[in-house]
Amino acid sequence: MRWGEKPYYSLDYYLKEKFGEKVYKIALDGGMTCPNRDGSIDTRGCIFCSEGGSGDFAVHMKSSVSEQIEDAINLLQSHGKKTGSKFIAYFQSYSNTYAPIDYLRKLYMEALSSPHIAALSIGTRPDCFSDEIYELLNECNQIKPTWIELGLQTIHEKTADFIRRGYPLNTFEETVKRLHDYNIDIIVHIILGLPGESDDDIIKTIHYLNTAGIQGIKLQLLHILKGTDLADYMPKIKIYTEDEYIKLLVRCIGELSPDIVIHRLTGDGPKNLLLAPSWSSNKRHVLNTLAHTLKEEKIYQGKFLQ
Repeated sequence: MRWGEKPYYSLDYYLKEKFGEKVYKIALDGGMTCPNRDGSIDTRGCIFCSEGGSGDFAVHMKSSVSEQIEDAINLLQSHGKKTGSKFIAYFQSYSNTYAPIDYLRKLYMEALSSPHIAALSIGTRPDCFSDEIYELLNECNQIKPTWIELGLQTIHEKTADFIRRGYPLNTFEETVKRLHDYNIDIIVHIILGLPGESDDDIIKTIHYLNTAGIQGIKLQLLHILKGTDLADYMPKIKIYTEDEYIKLLVRCIGELSPDIVIHRLTGDGPKNLLLAPSWSSNKRHVLNTLAHTLKEEKIYQGKFLQ
């Protein structure tokens, strides 16, 4: 099998291939906000987004980046994780290119200067870039691998309007082009199960990304969380059963270009906030069931493209 034991190009396989050992991602808080929250576009955020800004598992910014890194490593090790010497600094909460350039430079360089950090991953929106930021990212990428994670969620404008994404698809395309100019790897987040989208709609997003020149993808199950505007729509939303979601994942994997690294196949959401689907809280069971199904049905990444 091309990707080791799994029938898809997993992040774990990619990291071991690139860095020679298992590498953990450390979720950090850069203390930023988002144009969808500070009034530049809206004040409510995306309809599915919690108060944590999709960074509910990040170390909160009560200390410096260096201290956050140390605390996160200690936490992993205290939970029995057999960590190696290399980690990825992941600025996760909110939009992590949405700040003055001097502030961004300080954060990024502090993370890159840590001897523990092998790469930098920055979660943000496609509408939060400038020429100065592209130049800074290029500088970072010369020091250690630097990745940009873009929250696209869907290619369908009707859905994007409903979830209050706040930017059109051509903004995403322009940002991808600029990042390509600097040879910066791009990881795209999409959400499976957005209101009003069929499985075929989701596959259209997969096909679009196959030709977008991205290097990685995160497939995120739609979670309905307490305190989000999406929770108000819960009675009207189709919520996937575990079986339905597994079938959709199998199809997505079979339709995804084999050159794209899969960084995520589901998500488990904070248990204290999760309203639905409740089965998703057992992430290990979901992934084990997926692995069994892929093996039984002899599905591998890109199979349906042949």
